[in-house]
Amino acid sequence: MRRAQRNSLRLLQWMMAASLALPVALFAIAATISYTSTRDIADREIERTLDVAHEHALKVFETIDRSLAELNEVVRGLSDDTIRAREPTLHRRLKRLTDSLPQLKSAWIFDADGKALVNSLASPPPEVSFADRDYFYAHVDQSIGTFIGMALTPRPPYQGARFFGVSRRRESDDGRFTGVIQASVLPEYFESFYARIGSDPGSFFAMGRTDGAMLTHFPRLDHDLRLDPTGPVGQEIAARPDHGLITIAWPSDGIERRIGYRRVAEYPIYVSAGLATSAIRARWLATMGQHLVFGLPATALLFLLLALAFRRTQNLQAEAAKRREAEEALKHSQRLEALGQLTGGVAHDFNNLLTVIRASVDLLNRPQLTEERRQRYITAIADAVARAAKLTSQLLAFARRQTLKPEVFDVGERMQSLHDMLAPLLGSAIEIAMRLPAEPCLVRADAGQFETALINMATNARDAMQGKGRITFKVEVATTVPDTLAAASGSHIPANHGFVSVTVSDTGIGIPAARLGRIFEPFFTTKQVGHGTGLGLSQVFGFARQSGGEVTVTSELGHGSTFSLYLPRVPAELLPQRQAPNTAPAVAGSGMSVLLVEDNIELANFAADGLTELGYSITLVDNATDALAELVVDDDRFDVVFSDVVMPGMTGLDLAQAIRERGIDVPVVLTTGYSQALSQDGAAGFDLVQKPYSIEELSRVLHRAARIRQVRDGAAE
Repeated sequence: MRRAQRNSLRLLQWMMAASLALPVALFAIAATISYTSTRDIADREIERTLDVAHEHALKVFETIDRSLAELNEVVRGLSDDTIRAREPTLHRRLKRLTDSLPQLKSAWIFDADGKALVNSLASPPPEVSFADRDYFYAHVDQSIGTFIGMALTPRPPYQGARFFGVSRRRESDDGRFTGVIQASVLPEYFESFYARIGSDPGSFFAMGRTDGAMLTHFPRLDHDLRLDPTGPVGQEIAARPDHGLITIAWPSDGIERRIGYRRVAEYPIYVSAGLATSAIRARWLATMGQHLVFGLPATALLFLLLALAFRRTQNLQAEAAKRREAEEALKHSQRLEALGQLTGGVAHDFNNLLTVIRASVDLLNRPQLTEERRQRYITAIADAVARAAKLTSQLLAFARRQTLKPEVFDVGERMQSLHDMLAPLLGSAIEIAMRLPAEPCLVRADAGQFETALINMATNARDAMQGKGRITFKVEVATTVPDTLAAASGSHIPANHGFVSVTVSDTGIGIPAARLGRIFEPFFTTKQVGHGTGLGLSQVFGFARQSGGEVTVTSELGHGSTFSLYLPRVPAELLPQRQAPNTAPAVAGSGMSVLLVEDNIELANFAADGLTELGYSITLVDNATDALAELVVDDDRFDVVFSDVVMPGMTGLDLAQAIRERGIDVPVVLTTGYSQALSQDGAAGFDLVQKPYSIEELSRVLHRAARIRQVRDGAAE
């Protein structure tokens, strides 16, 4: 007894020492994990902010580009004398343009000598030559499209804020240089925008040309800045010219920052967004400080409790057992919560990608499509497919027991179609053998989940063989079935139909007999940490049971394993006939004005492109708050509002209800790829388009929902 007591006391003494050492070790580990997590969160914030800054810059330059093109069409073919004669009218037009676009300081039309024929500031313009400005002489010798100049100071008699020029060449019908059309853009407009979206401490934004000249900067600089192309920033951009994320000491102030950059479409412009690394560290220190506030008292209390419990070993052991049970229950609850969140999020994102692919295919089928646009749509499809594959891999890793959508299909035919996908998945070192029947083997099950189950069994076999060996896939009508399946299904499965068996055999290491009973359990895996979720075979088990079938496994150590999937067989007459696709034509827009609200940039651009080609006039915003602001300013210019439902902040349904409550007489069409988003309140009487949608379908719904416009100024709007 005394020896047992001494052992108990010694054990408690070790626990008291551990109560101090263990929290210190855990704190060090938590600090490392927390720093990595804080930096990852900061990177995601930078990427999201960069998306906003990039979209804003792209819209600004596209708007200016369109305005310059319209001005060029107005004065095309007019002589300088004619333009001077119309100067008062053109001056008013330029002034209206600059008043409507807050990013513009002024707009100009120059002759071939660099003198202003018309501007938005003064009428008539003073006799001052601007031939030495970069936005002018860049166009003299050749046509270079849209030119974006450096930041400049106004030339007397003109005054005011600094600007940079965006200009286009004026040409005669024979290509002769006749002058320049130019818009003066305010850097402070971008700086004000950056100040609104970059309220966090340490926020940073910059926009510059590809030659390194900075056009705007936040925090604002009191001097011009040009980055050295051979310097650290220039070398990083040269290595990854489209976009990237770097940690670097910024040349203007020497402050180390985490900076993301991205090129603005075809324009020679980069936008950047970032955070000072000191601000990221401050977040981390604040988090760790909170841990200390709670951790230190908890550690002291634990030490005191262990000292007081020096002679209460048995009670402590019982208490520890209860604590472990509570922790296991909490972990299980957290797993279930994570599964629910992942399923909804992946479904929404995947439907967005499907809509991009569908829209790209629709646009590729348009006649007289330029090669540049064709390549852009093809590239977009490839990118969307790659990202969809990533989302699918996440879903396969976590999902189980989803609602199935059964259909009748031939197992042998489906297995043959999977061959080309399995080869790169399993690797060249694995030999694939398929033994398929000559006659059809029809089953009624969810085809997508069937393919997922086959891929899960194949990847499990690949891992068991360590990437080298032979996998045999065999499909046949089952002559015998497991006892559990015969007992469970014999009462409702006709005997003359039976089952189809799909077996997957490998030459791997096999499965120990002690583990055969657990391999289909969720989260059970024999792989190393980080190499398996334990959900692959669980998905196979759940799919088989939900489909009225069964899955079994036989294995022998050193001689591989064989998984057998049994699915109920159906007669051949149940195979549905293939139906022709829906080929209903699109409805022309005829100038119909659509306010498009979509936070997914790619999806928004494709929807806008497709509708624009059909003759719709599109105004694009990326959030419901800005959309409501557009309607409050002038709702009469829109025929219909087309909005996504799932968006950060105000949702599309919130926007539609706000439009109805404010009495704004504009129809609303909603779209969503996540059906649960409207599960509680429904669509509330608004038209709904499910993602993925085609451009043809969208045009028909918008045309049906849009209000009939009044005829004004002799033309329908």
